[in-house]
Amino acid sequence: MSKARLLRGALGVAGFLILGELVIRFGISEDLLFPPPSVILYEAVLQPADPDFLAGVGATVMNWMLGLLVATAIAVPLGVLLGALPPVERVVRPLLEFLRPIPSVAIIPLAILLISVDEMMKISVIVYASVWPILINTIYGMQDVDPLAKESLRSFGFGPSAVLARVSLPSAAPFVATGVRIAAGTALVLAVSAELMAGGADGIGVYVNVASSGNRVDLMMAATLWAGVLGLLVNMLLLTGERRLFHWHQVRTGASES
Repeated sequence: MSKARLLRGALGVAGFLILGELVIRFGISEDLLFPPPSVILYEAVLQPADPDFLAGVGATVMNWMLGLLVATAIAVPLGVLLGALPPVERVVRPLLEFLRPIPSVAIIPLAILLISVDEMMKISVIVYASVWPILINTIYGMQDVDPLAKESLRSFGFGPSAVLARVSLPSAAPFVATGVRIAAGTALVLAVSAELMAGGADGIGVYVNVASSGNRVDLMMAATLWAGVLGLLVNMLLLTGERRLFHWHQVRTGASES
């Protein structure tokens, strides 16, 4: 990301915050209903020193990481299998297209009823939401493999397993990484949503619920701001790693587009 782009983004955020501050300070909106951005930012600066908030962030991140790891362990092998066997993929595709559009948040009440263990319920919901982008991207990555490269390897006497390991998997890896990055953002949203709906001992969503019960809108918004910052940092970290690991894919894509 260029410095000019970062500067434009920072100016846009600053302009939005200043506009919100002026709107609220001049009485267009009541402070009791929605605090000024300066108050929210002040509380956000203080929250990292709050043990309850830090415990909530730790619980949310732990559930997020476990759910994303389990989803990756399920989706990548399944995507490789379906991508390598087109007849099987065509049979399974209708089921995937039926399940994939179901909003993940909508299954949280059902998960609460079916799974009694609180943390297991939250992780299960995260896994369900995260599987789809990884699975679909893995299938597309396997189908995007250059057939000429596979045929060239076969012509030198390499078997299916060698072709898979030497050509198909490396070629599909950038697609898998993109799927994981997309799933990471989805997983964080589901982690907080499950905490908001199901409660529990700790979590950003639990912290927001407690602040809401005390009518502390400033703490609610500050915690929500931190959740957004966490999602942004995760996306930037994964995007940076993706570009460094698979820079050759970026070059190939750019060359094909030109």
